[in-house]
Amino acid sequence: MASIYQIKPAFQSLLRPLVTSLARMGVTANQITVSAVLLSIAMGAWLALAPDSRTALLAVPAVLFVRMALNAIDGMLAREHDMKSALGAILNELGDAVSDTALYAPFALIVGIEPGLVIACVVLALLTEMTGVVAVQIGASRRYDGPMGKSDRAFAFGLLALLLGLGVEPGTWSIALLILVATLQVVTVFNRGRRALAEVRP
Repeated sequence: MASIYQIKPAFQSLLRPLVTSLARMGVTANQITVSAVLLSIAMGAWLALAPDSRTALLAVPAVLFVRMALNAIDGMLAREHDMKSALGAILNELGDAVSDTALYAPFALIVGIEPGLVIACVVLALLTEMTGVVAVQIGASRRYDGPMGKSDRAFAFGLLALLLGLGVEPGTWSIALLILVATLQVVTVFNRGRRALAEVRP
């Protein structure tokens, strides 16, 4: 199903000159991974401490974009510059889980946003990525199927933050958006599980 993840190759092409420069400077994939996590935690802490700050809300989309870029960069450094490692694989998966939780959970503190829906989205985000990882455990490839993968979640929450930061009052539209994100994540869990099973069937 359609997902923003499908534009990743084009995004990587734009980042490749920067990745090459970072590799020459001695920057490692794991350093980039940790940087993305720390950035996410810092942004999440800011939003948690000032959930109604328009400045914080408007910073969320930019931080989400930088995080996506860092996630792409660490993968390219690992694959294209011989930096793959067992530690890197662990940091990558755990880092995504920590970053998603740190960035999205504080939305539950925003006045007018339904906290139960936010928590549901966070829990489903973890289940979505866990399903992708479990695919490897049964002998399939790491699954990134949509329609609500990591990049899609970032777009949805970035849009939510942008509109709130611009002064749009939360209401029916924000509830509908969060319900849509949660529903599509359930579909994503199903898709990743189904396609993982299809890979390992004779």
